[in-house]
Amino acid sequence: MHARSHKFGSAKIAHELREKGVSQDLIETAIAQVKEHELDNAKEIWRKKFKAIPTSRDEWARQARFLQGRGFGFDIIKKVLNQQQTDE
Repeated sequence: MHARSHKFGSAKIAHELREKGVSQDLIETAIAQVKEHELDNAKEIWRKKFKAIPTSRDEWARQARFLQGRGFGFDIIKKVLNQQQTDE
């Protein structure tokens, strides 16, 4: 789980743990730990892949779909993409 948290968000990790037959209590504990650093992990994954802020709605949507596919929730995606725009 620790190694996967640097590549994926909490939704994807929870899904993988459920597929492996891990109990719901252990999943909830693991996800709580992942969520502590989820925003930072999402920013780092975004930075490695894109390096440039989205300039159009289509580009914003493409980057959002990428992060969503990695298992990040929409609230985290909005923070990452909108914060990148305000940082520049």
